[in-house]
Amino acid sequence: MKVGIIGLPQVGKTSVFRLLTGNGAAAKGRAGIGVASIPDDRIDLLSAMYRPKKTTYATLTCVDTEAFSPGEEVPRFLNGIQDADALIQVVGGIVSEDPARQLMAIQEELALVDWGLLETRLERLRKEQRRVATNGLELNLLGKARDAMESGRHLRTMEFSDEERRLLQGYSLYTMKPLIVVVNVDEGSLEGQYPGEEEIAQWAQEQGVTVVPVAAQIEWEVAQLPREEQGAFMQDLGLSELGILRVARAVYTQLGLISFFTVGEDEVRAWTIKRGTTAKRAAGKIHSDIERGFIRAEVVSYDDLVRLGSMAKVKEAGLFRLEGKDYVMADGDVVSFRFNV
Repeated sequence: MKVGIIGLPQVGKTSVFRLLTGNGAAAKGRAGIGVASIPDDRIDLLSAMYRPKKTTYATLTCVDTEAFSPGEEVPRFLNGIQDADALIQVVGGIVSEDPARQLMAIQEELALVDWGLLETRLERLRKEQRRVATNGLELNLLGKARDAMESGRHLRTMEFSDEERRLLQGYSLYTMKPLIVVVNVDEGSLEGQYPGEEEIAQWAQEQGVTVVPVAAQIEWEVAQLPREEQGAFMQDLGLSELGILRVARAVYTQLGLISFFTVGEDEVRAWTIKRGTTAKRAAGKIHSDIERGFIRAEVVSYDDLVRLGSMAKVKEAGLFRLEGKDYVMADGDVVSFRFNV
């Protein structure tokens, strides 16, 4: 999964990118790309049980775009994120800033870009319609989407059929992408209010958007400490978990993602899939041969495995299951796939 990080200059966008990935700023004029390894207590406990040679957490590819400069004819901040699965917009939330204004400045620009794309495509379809029969569904759909945007709606708030959504996804429209608003506050505002909080919260509720306050600089510093030392500093900040986890959870929720686990002496690993994925499709995340030759999925729940302490005891308790190809995977399933190719 890939997320694009966007924002105005000097709001802490690159600090949030560093918090997520550990990487610094990219060269001027280029988007920074990094991979966020998402901490997961479940993986830590499974690794303690199996003592594998390798532990692999779920990952998220993050793109740190150029800061948005209002008035650009071709917005450079969109470079590299057209294929992003979701967007993270960073707004500055300290007293001297206006995060609600920052939020709207970029959201209005994204809406303008989408409107222009829809208008261009509609004009092309109309010209084609004069010569040959064209796809009426696409023409009507794009017209409906454009009209909605002209009335001030963003596409993520609209209801579309599965077929309509598939058509629109081919355009990579920015206002259809799931959005997480990260408010970069000072450490004293993590538990309290920040400027424009009510306005942002109301807009987010209307848009189905998640808002996550972080203190990117101090939280990055805490994240560099040994795990056993982080707790005291987090307690001082009033945090139960670090920003990378809060942001990652918001991304997972917005994208409808869950994790399943594979375990063994060689590796304990988290795999990311869409909620509703079947066992056979999940097998394909590991290797296409496993999906192609799928026979059965051996499944236990993470909670049962940790509670009972071993796979043998799970089997003794009758909690070990064999599932077929149409089994819908659950978050926290510990799975081994039987296959033959």
